[in-house]
Amino acid sequence: MIQISESSSFNSIEAYLLAKGWLKENEHIAKINKAGEGNMNVVLRVTTNLRSLILKQSRPYVQKYQNIPAPLDRIKVEKAFYEAVQNGAIKQCFPIILGFDAASYLLALEDIGNCEDMSFIYDQRSISDRHLIKLISIIKNIHATVPPSDFPENMEMRQLNHQHIFILPFVEDNGFSLDDVQTGLQKLSQPFKKDQKLKVEITKMGDTYLSQGNRLLHGDYYPGSWMTKDESLYVIDPEFGFVGFAAFDIGVLAAHVIMATHDISYLEKIERLYGNNIDATLTKKIAGIEIMRRLIGLAQLPLSRTLDEKKQLLLMSKNMIL
Repeated sequence: MIQISESSSFNSIEAYLLAKGWLKENEHIAKINKAGEGNMNVVLRVTTNLRSLILKQSRPYVQKYQNIPAPLDRIKVEKAFYEAVQNGAIKQCFPIILGFDAASYLLALEDIGNCEDMSFIYDQRSISDRHLIKLISIIKNIHATVPPSDFPENMEMRQLNHQHIFILPFVEDNGFSLDDVQTGLQKLSQPFKKDQKLKVEITKMGDTYLSQGNRLLHGDYYPGSWMTKDESLYVIDPEFGFVGFAAFDIGVLAAHVIMATHDISYLEKIERLYGNNIDATLTKKIAGIEIMRRLIGLAQLPLSRTLDEKKQLLLMSKNMIL
């Protein structure tokens, strides 16, 4: 078993990759550096004299917030997801698996290059039709993929996500001061955290999230998982993937587009483009919960908005949930 980090020696990583057969003959490491701002895992870009590849390893905690425990097997879920979509119409939208070491919880992936994640939509307050149509096409094809019968249930990751989406943001005293994010946000959040009718509906949606579904889901379909490079669009980080209900992914997608644009009409536009009889009620409620938890929960976004703008988004999301 090996544990990788940005400070790992070239010799140790090179010896490991050679032993695994993941390096080519006469291939040598020239550089090791962190690949992007990963939240969940250790992610390194290994540059050799011939190419570059990505090494991704899970730890028993969230890499960005190491006081939060997280299941090690999430890396196996990611591998299973990439394998499930590799023969589909959208296989070019995902990195290719180069190797997997189950004992070290380590996945070696094709390097899709220096991409930019789509968090830029929050600052530009818009999303192009081209990107939106492509994102909907990708998620529609993911949902159309028949998962293998042994696809991981991924319940531990779902329970972790459940806590951060449906429970912790709505606890009045959860130990997280929103004023550390933006002065006045704590006070702004209180009416929503105290709304019992709202919390009952959110609890129901949380139970639905944990229930068994019939569609392969990405599970974290938001701008941090959407990567652009020139005219290409890639989707990464499916460690929250599971077999559930399609409206969850679509609701999350819609939520982030609405947060970026402040335009609720995108909800119907996304549902229309997706088609396939998506459950509009579930989609709307999930989108509302995702907006609310991103504004008053622990998983904050690079979203620069005034308190008044956040208040308008919170009121909008409340109406979507109820």
